[in-house]
Amino acid sequence: MKASNSYKERNWVKVFLPLYLFTFLLLFLSSCANHPDVPSSSKEVKSLPAIYPDYCNVTVPYNIAPLNFMLPADEYEACVARITTPDGQQQTYGKGVKVQIPEEEWHEMLNTAKGKSIKVEVWGQQKGEWLSFNPFEIHVAKEPIDDYISYRLIEPSYVAWTFMEIAQRNLTTFEETQIFNNEITMNNRKIGQCINCHSYQNYKTDNMLFHVRLANSGTVLVNDGKISRVNLKRDYTISSGVYPAWHPTAKLIAFSTNKTRQGFHTLNPNKIEVYDLESDLILYDVETDSVQVVSNDSTLLEVYPTWSPDGKWLYYCKTIPLPEEMHDKDIRTTYPKVQYNLYRRSFDVATHNFGDEELVYDAAGNDKSVTLPRVSPDGRYLLFALGQYGCFHIRHNDGDIVCMPLDQDSIAAHTQNPTFLDMTNVNSEGRPDSYPSWSSNGHWIMVASRRDDGNFCRVYFSYFHDGKFEKAFMLPQEDPEHNTFLLKSYNRPEFMVEPVKISVDEFSKVFDK
Repeated sequence: MKASNSYKERNWVKVFLPLYLFTFLLLFLSSCANHPDVPSSSKEVKSLPAIYPDYCNVTVPYNIAPLNFMLPADEYEACVARITTPDGQQQTYGKGVKVQIPEEEWHEMLNTAKGKSIKVEVWGQQKGEWLSFNPFEIHVAKEPIDDYISYRLIEPSYVAWTFMEIAQRNLTTFEETQIFNNEITMNNRKIGQCINCHSYQNYKTDNMLFHVRLANSGTVLVNDGKISRVNLKRDYTISSGVYPAWHPTAKLIAFSTNKTRQGFHTLNPNKIEVYDLESDLILYDVETDSVQVVSNDSTLLEVYPTWSPDGKWLYYCKTIPLPEEMHDKDIRTTYPKVQYNLYRRSFDVATHNFGDEELVYDAAGNDKSVTLPRVSPDGRYLLFALGQYGCFHIRHNDGDIVCMPLDQDSIAAHTQNPTFLDMTNVNSEGRPDSYPSWSSNGHWIMVASRRDDGNFCRVYFSYFHDGKFEKAFMLPQEDPEHNTFLLKSYNRPEFMVEPVKISVDEFSKVFDK
């Protein structure tokens, strides 16, 4: 018996030990490849490295996924980065022209640097010669960012589309999962299906919704975790609801109802125009399935409702009258003159009554147009997108993000020139920036931007503290080339404090009822 066991042990050693040693060698070599030596000699370059994405001297939350980056592959053969934490610990990274940092090591470094900075040194090999660049810092804020965001992924042109999805991303890792897609309920129908306008109550997902257009149309509503599909169209409304905004405390949702059209340019650098022929505001009561008209001026357009965090005010955008000589003109020629101001109405949650309209910002007085307002969680600041005209600044190259201090004096004054915060670190130069939103703690904002190539929308974040915004940085990806090859735009990014727990298959069952 003993001899037999001894034989088996020797046989196990002969067969499996080489496999274990080979596996260990592969892991060791992989580790060495990911932790290379810094060049022994290099030529000093008096500039920051041209890394993509640009993470030089940004401020990040301590719970963000690794900020992986690369040097241009058409200019460099290799890249090495050395990261130094505030306590003096150092580690090197680099494989080819990419720097990809293991999640566990990255989070350890950020926790060490919370409230401080990590130092990043970069070397790039060009035509066989190593170049060393000026080091930069990544500042680590004490405040975390919400763990999740969600967005629609769609082709940037909107001329035609096939597969479309609403996805959610864990910001602490690189995990991305589907919330819903437009193929699962098609059932071989020839007509397409559009999905959009995902929205949540107080950043949580037990009360949420998204819209389905064309085939199997309706609003998919989640009420305390229970799924239903509702039709928001009434005889007295223009359409079903769009651009939703959940009330922060009550089972109420503000929508606009719109008759929307698109125009596709051949020479205009803005390429696409989205405009409304009609639009009003409504309030939907989830508990009673009833629709209340909030504002329906037949001569003007109202759109983009949003609530104050205490639920006592409804903010929205509304056009000014066109010049008299344009009243009978086709909107395809008058759209550059359509401008929106920012208004609000008080709201009584007990009676569902709204107060009189108040002007918040006279954008048209400055020959501008305001869209997509969002109030900060503490109620002190108001974000919105601003451009020269229209309501779809994500396609306007002059579209920028604006932040206005929100106090009673500035609102009562109805001034044309309120004081805006400096947004230089947030906005891009000559490219569209839009869809602003606040994190749940009010220390981070998120925007969608076409700053990279003018075509594809990408997600950017900026740290907000003491009335100042820090340099915006792109949503990190495991492979820094991910966004280069992703032929989709990130549409309507929204913060969430938790993931959507309902599966795609569970959502699809609501279309069988």
